[in-house]
Amino acid sequence: MSFASEFEKLPLNDLVALSLQTTREAVVESMAKPRPGLADFARLISPAASPLLETMCQRSRELTLRRFGRVIRLFAPLYLSNECINNCRYCGFSRDNPIMRVTLSVEEVRREARAIVADGFRNVLLVSGEHPKFVSGTYLAECITALREMAPSVSLEVGPMEAAEYRPLVEAGAEGLVVYQETYDRAVYDAMHTAGPKRNFDWRLDTAERAYAAGFRRLGIGALYGLSNWRLEALAVAAHARHLLRECWKASITISLPRLRPCAGEFEPLTHISDRELVQLVCALRLMFPDVGLVLSTRESPALRDGLIPLGITLISAGSHTEPGGYTGAGKENVHLTERGRILSPGPEPVGASVAKSATGQFQIADERPAAEVADQLRRLGYEPVWKDWDTALTS
Repeated sequence: MSFASEFEKLPLNDLVALSLQTTREAVVESMAKPRPGLADFARLISPAASPLLETMCQRSRELTLRRFGRVIRLFAPLYLSNECINNCRYCGFSRDNPIMRVTLSVEEVRREARAIVADGFRNVLLVSGEHPKFVSGTYLAECITALREMAPSVSLEVGPMEAAEYRPLVEAGAEGLVVYQETYDRAVYDAMHTAGPKRNFDWRLDTAERAYAAGFRRLGIGALYGLSNWRLEALAVAAHARHLLRECWKASITISLPRLRPCAGEFEPLTHISDRELVQLVCALRLMFPDVGLVLSTRESPALRDGLIPLGITLISAGSHTEPGGYTGAGKENVHLTERGRILSPGPEPVGASVAKSATGQFQIADERPAAEVADQLRRLGYEPVWKDWDTALTS
């Protein structure tokens, strides 16, 4: 059974109600269970668990150290294109937003990758808007092939595909796929996605399983916090992860915890999850899933990221850019203004202008520290930054 079929049967609203009505004693009991269920997870993210947060943090830290040791994996996102055919109200790349767009050539992607590799990264995430005209399967395969010369671990965060379309990308060398459902609240999902193939909730929900069938060995999921009730989103993510651990057992699973950030379009979050609640969620996920990787991006501030690392986070980005060409300026000469899916003729450049416009980023980052500074901070915290943890020689 696919997760889309299983999802309709999940008592998510009942579990949210349980979370809001639970007691301190029930939280203590759930915290002690070696194999918590969804009801236990609901108690761990409850208001009643908040006074027990210090205990949760201690147990989460101890469990993470036992399972992962004192290592933090580092990765860098490399944006290929910000062209998109979807209208997503919360996204800077949304089709109708009047922004500067570009799709990098394969040589420009190689140029960006060299800069990322020079910073130490060997784990690269290729990201793009969803537009098959600009980001085709053939183009992606060429980009992956170009990167495999420099980075042994290449993952994708691109538009969902059929399993048959994913297989050539796996053969080209991609090993991981990341796909956020954005929101698991179907009504909110429908309201947020007003045009484009992304409107298909169930199609997106089963993407990770199609990727697994195609041979990806890492699968990443997550919700975008700020669109719906954070406890409902967290419960849905937990149910999704549990399903993937059961059905896609040969792959490693990661869960990301992105919160909405300012972006083009100036969308305001519909809901709020506080820093303290985010800490509680990280601990609850670790207690629920001892062996699942937890990912934290540069969406969060340096202070919060440094504080969360010992509590369960195992994979972070650093020195990130969310626009195509952000690391080297690649593609500047081809940047164009697009609105409502149409390229607008650029106006004349001011007299004496010598610097081309840059492509628009997907969102504003909060942690702008260079990768080397983040790595140094990890060492000061007693952790080893891991730039590379995979090589094809392991399976050849």
